[in-house]
Amino acid sequence: MKRTIILTLILASSVYGQTRNSRTEAIVPAPTSTGTVTLSLAEFNRLTELASRQPKSVESAPLPFVLSTAAFKLRVEDQSLTGTVEIAGSVLEKGSVKVPLTSGLTILEAQQANSALPLLLDGATQTAILTGPAPFSVSLSVASPLTVEAGRASFTIPVPNASASLLTLDLPGNHANVKIEPGLVTSRTNLNGHTIVEATLEPGKPARVWWTTREITAPVAQREVRFLSDIKSVVSVGDSQMRITALCDVTVIQGEAGEFRMPLPAGFELTEATGPTLDSFAIDKGVLVLNVREPVRRNHQFLIALERANKETKVEAPVLALAGAQRETGELLVEGVGSMELTPTETGGLRRVDVHEVGAIARSLSRFPLQAAFRYQRRAGDTPKLQLEWTQFPDSSVLSAVAERATITTLTNIEGKSLTEVTLRVRNHAQPFVKVELPAGAQLLSADVEGQRVSPVTGVDGSRVPLLRPGFNPSGAYTVSFVYLSSGARFTKNGAYEMALPKLDIPVNLLTWEVSLPDRLEVKQFGGNALAAELFPAAAANNFVTDGVDDFTEKDALAWSDNGVDMDKMEAGQVGGIVVDPNGAVVVGARVTVTNKQTGASQTATSDAEGHWVVSNVQAGPATVRIDSSGFKAALQELPLNGRAVHLGTTLEIAAATEMVTVTSSLANMERDGRRLEDQARKAQQAQLNAPSANVFNLQRRVAGILPVHIDVPRSGKSYRFVRPLVMDEETKISFQYRAK
Repeated sequence: MKRTIILTLILASSVYGQTRNSRTEAIVPAPTSTGTVTLSLAEFNRLTELASRQPKSVESAPLPFVLSTAAFKLRVEDQSLTGTVEIAGSVLEKGSVKVPLTSGLTILEAQQANSALPLLLDGATQTAILTGPAPFSVSLSVASPLTVEAGRASFTIPVPNASASLLTLDLPGNHANVKIEPGLVTSRTNLNGHTIVEATLEPGKPARVWWTTREITAPVAQREVRFLSDIKSVVSVGDSQMRITALCDVTVIQGEAGEFRMPLPAGFELTEATGPTLDSFAIDKGVLVLNVREPVRRNHQFLIALERANKETKVEAPVLALAGAQRETGELLVEGVGSMELTPTETGGLRRVDVHEVGAIARSLSRFPLQAAFRYQRRAGDTPKLQLEWTQFPDSSVLSAVAERATITTLTNIEGKSLTEVTLRVRNHAQPFVKVELPAGAQLLSADVEGQRVSPVTGVDGSRVPLLRPGFNPSGAYTVSFVYLSSGARFTKNGAYEMALPKLDIPVNLLTWEVSLPDRLEVKQFGGNALAAELFPAAAANNFVTDGVDDFTEKDALAWSDNGVDMDKMEAGQVGGIVVDPNGAVVVGARVTVTNKQTGASQTATSDAEGHWVVSNVQAGPATVRIDSSGFKAALQELPLNGRAVHLGTTLEIAAATEMVTVTSSLANMERDGRRLEDQARKAQQAQLNAPSANVFNLQRRVAGILPVHIDVPRSGKSYRFVRPLVMDEETKISFQYRAK
């Protein structure tokens, strides 16, 4: 037989080598027949590998058992605790498994499926041997003694680690105050002289249960009830209703108070009365009666809400009080619903305080802006009164859309034709269109919403540019842009010119306008309601005007503050100057240290957004000025100070921060260099302001075949930039004088 198999394999290999790419099919004999089976070498190796593999082991359950529910049904009788515990779960492993049930309770009987269940004592835990895999349900009859102290009884429940643990407890008496830790009481009822408590227990943690009871004894003389009250009230005044919300804190100092009474002001309707110890409430002849469930408690708290319809603008605000209070204090706040001007007049012990002085609890009751606040302590014969008179103003309309920023670019040729692109950064809540009133003779060409083309609409009173498009529901700021063409007057040899932007019906927080004019025009004497960029500090000009960025950030907002150094107004005892790089650009944030060589005293300063720095109250005598900035060589200057103002100019050389360059020159030459560097920095800033931004080049590219218009826009020119904050439904205009070269 072995020779036959070896011969067959040799023949199969020979045939495979001859045929190579051909496929050989073997005829498998019927199961009942005998003979030789011919297999390819690859198939034989695959069957051999499968036969050598070990069978996969069966994974066992991660836990031998789980407990799903544990229900305790207990009752207290004769200073002992008896009842049943129902425990349900599942055995996950096959065979017999030891399942711990409970500990700390005396087990009277254990059953499973109405049959006795033997238990084992494993340490202090009662366990059962259960067979699985299968679900199980075990019923235990348990008992435990009570711990009785003065006026209180308690016991501890060992809660098993089940998914849900419930407790039903039957206590004698109608006034049992039951506490459970940890646990949550979900129901408390009184039935036939017993208190039934239902609670949810925390699995795996012992729950301590204790309670106090009031035994019914022969009637004794009751002590007079005396209590103190503190009432914090908020009076809400509106054009249609008046509402009072009061938080009443009661402290009982003598006796047991089963109820409290509060006279209700005439015309008011009770809408809410709640409290942790409030059992029930009722209205008896205009008096609110608050019944408490625990008269032995010394502290009670109630939340009372009243309201009535109101059509007047002059009313007397009632001051709520609990009848029979030994001492009454409180706070009274007045809030206005909507826009109003309110005038309060207080009498009878009310003392006005600032609304910021009221406590956090009283403030939490308010929902609208507070108009006035009062404190009081009612004395014998006092009748606190508060007269309110107000003027209600109509509510203003809600702002549905706002443009955080408008970036506008205008290209103008020598013929006076202008192509303007308006880009808005919009936050929109519900407004579908923005109304655009174009200048006279202007034509709206295209509009985009977040990069997709939309169709503007032309009406009699102006054009409408969509702020939204189908399927676009923005949650934040997004971009809306439109382009229009206007025909102005042709530029002559010299004269005056005026340009205007369209009027929008949404407010614009910040408008920046870049106007590109041909090189052949010399422009000066700008006017209008938009301000030239060079009138702003350098930080504002750089961040808002020259970068061509549409997003307005917190950094941009800080750049509006002008905290630069005025070098022309330096006084005696001051040393200042300007710091620039080899290209003449100012260096911001350079650290300047001025040291007196005789005393060793030093003062420091930092160059601002314009490269300026100044140090005051410098003592006369020989001094050194050291300037350090990251990426530049440190500069060291020696100079004699004589008490007058000194103006320096420093050019930093690019190198490692550890290198230093010592400058030796006379003080006059240093001041001359400072003035020269000032002029260079000013010219560099002006050139930067007049250089076209990326917005100009982008608009020039759009004209070349993208926009449906033919206009000979200038390929080179000077840009003039303007800024205007808070534009609301008005035109923005500029005017200038020009002369053609």
